[in-house]
Amino acid sequence: MTSSFRSEGWAVRPSFVPHGVTSGVTLLADDTGLTQLSGDPQVAWQTPWSEMSSMQLVRFARSMAFFATIDGVRYVWRTNRRDDYDDIADVVSAHGARVVRRRRRAGVIAVVVVVLLASLAGGIASFFASNTPASELSDVKAVNLKLDDLPTGFYATTGSLLNYLFSPPGKVYVATSTTAPAANSAWTQISTRFQHCMGVSAAKDRMYGAAGQQPAYQVSSPIFASSLHGGLEVGSTAQYYANTTMVKKDTAEMAAKGFGACLVASNAALILSGYTVHVPSVPSGASWQPVTFAKGFVRGGVTTLSPTNTTGTVATAPLHLVVAVASSGHYEVTVGAIVAKWPDAQPLLANIVNTLLTRITQSGSTAS
Repeated sequence: MTSSFRSEGWAVRPSFVPHGVTSGVTLLADDTGLTQLSGDPQVAWQTPWSEMSSMQLVRFARSMAFFATIDGVRYVWRTNRRDDYDDIADVVSAHGARVVRRRRRAGVIAVVVVVLLASLAGGIASFFASNTPASELSDVKAVNLKLDDLPTGFYATTGSLLNYLFSPPGKVYVATSTTAPAANSAWTQISTRFQHCMGVSAAKDRMYGAAGQQPAYQVSSPIFASSLHGGLEVGSTAQYYANTTMVKKDTAEMAAKGFGACLVASNAALILSGYTVHVPSVPSGASWQPVTFAKGFVRGGVTTLSPTNTTGTVATAPLHLVVAVASSGHYEVTVGAIVAKWPDAQPLLANIVNTLLTRITQSGSTAS
């Protein structure tokens, strides 16, 4: 077992001192602790293992990250190199770190499986943990929909069909590993339908398939409800990715013709599968392109839902499910809504999408 290592080419968040160097970092470790070298001339920051807690080394498809809490601050070091992963894993695990080799995510709406895989695919094996770097966490929380973004009369609700799509509000998730769905599971059937709709293979699909990459972390807003437009419920999920290339690759798939219609139809199937405990046929979705003024990418879709009974605020059938995905920089944010009267709600929902798109295009977060 290796008892020391030296590894170059890291970035750290947050910086060890205000406005300090965050890139071009070299990490050294031995039996006494971890040393960070950064700056020109180089400055060394030495931290004994005994002063570090909640350590975790995560291996991604093309990168790795090391998390640790020091003096109550959550730090993350990231690198696009993996050649010395095994040496680093030997050292940090010997001092109490958790070593994780991540599987790829299921797609831009990976948040859905937090609710559904537990019942549809036999459960989740540590799919998410809650350790995140403080500065980036603050940024991703700020992206999501808030009550102040909405007209007077909206309020937070817990009794919504959107709960089948979005995780509990405010809970931060960091993807680790997941139990694969059974071959005949509802999840597999729904993902296959989506891929057929898009004309893409499971191997190349980034939304549900093997080509997807996990977000560094994600968090959902509350579900907000109103009597507007015959009854409307809306919420959002924000995802932050370690680098912008991941988002660009996702956006390339989302830019394909028919993506919004295929996505919303698969989301409708997910809702009804959780609600009726099987995979029903759902109407084909229709593309919806919100009118936006902010820079960045947006695609959406709308379809109908006809559950036999509902306990949420919206209780009129047929209902309309609207889903829009926006992306820019390190971010992808998904807006979901259920409304009784469509297209009456289009202007309001387009304004919501614009608000969130503006936030992600103006975000100052620049993780490596």
